[in-house]
Amino acid sequence: MAIQWYPGHMHKASKELKKILTQVDIFIEVLDARIPFSSENPMLAEIRGDKPCIKILNKSDLADPEKTQQWQDFLEQEHNVKTIALSAQEPERASDILELCHKMVPGKSTSVKNIQALIMGIPNVGKSTLINTLAGRQIAKTGNEPAVTKFQQRIKLERGIVLVDTPGMLWPNLENPHTGYRLAVTGAIKETAVDNVDIAFYAAAYFIKQYPDSLKSRYEFVELPDHEMELLEAIGAKRGCLRAGGQVELERVSKILLTEFRSAMLGKITLETPAMMQQELVELVQIRAAKAAKKEARKKKRQGSR
Repeated sequence: MAIQWYPGHMHKASKELKKILTQVDIFIEVLDARIPFSSENPMLAEIRGDKPCIKILNKSDLADPEKTQQWQDFLEQEHNVKTIALSAQEPERASDILELCHKMVPGKSTSVKNIQALIMGIPNVGKSTLINTLAGRQIAKTGNEPAVTKFQQRIKLERGIVLVDTPGMLWPNLENPHTGYRLAVTGAIKETAVDNVDIAFYAAAYFIKQYPDSLKSRYEFVELPDHEMELLEAIGAKRGCLRAGGQVELERVSKILLTEFRSAMLGKITLETPAMMQQELVELVQIRAAKAAKKEARKKKRQGSR
């Protein structure tokens, strides 16, 4: 599924971001612990250069803890990158971010100048809630709808740290189809831009393969359906999502599955691993090569017809 959802304020924010890069001492990127790769913005790797970066694996209470640790080990292999796993159940751990900022920007730890920390993240990743926790007061507007923050703002924190907030940004074109699906499954993309049935099929296929026991437990299956359509029909039958004649209301049951995943009612689930990401990057290179070959073939065909 190719998703292109890039509201105007996101485009404006990316332009404004590039203007202040020279002032930034450290980057804080808030990731969704369930999709650390898919929620990581490739634009950041291009713009931050060698400046230090803290990657927050937020919503870790919703993610598979074993896979969260795999992601932390993997991400910290990159130079000047540290990670912290945070959850709504442990808001006090957010203070570790301030301590890490001082460790990673030692030149300003004893300086009279403030540490300028730019915080960024995709829509609906919990960035605004984290900012409010760090500030100790209601600064950023929060909500379950993606793309709540619209404008850049600066927030003075304790210990000489100034937080530069940016609107949640997606990148203009999600080339990897798996990335688009996972963002949609977690709710990072507004429902108006996706088809709930389509993304529920994607989620169901993954859950059957990777988390069969979670499905059996939640929906009280003795035998687990081995196909996504059969799974949705079985859930629909159990939850009364039936039309006259016994036909399952796919839109309704799709929303049930997605809602119960997003609220961890299915258990702690992570949608990707470092190994999966590396394989998909190989596939993405092949996709790009195929597109380039087709483009070149069309160009030659046009030149030959002249």
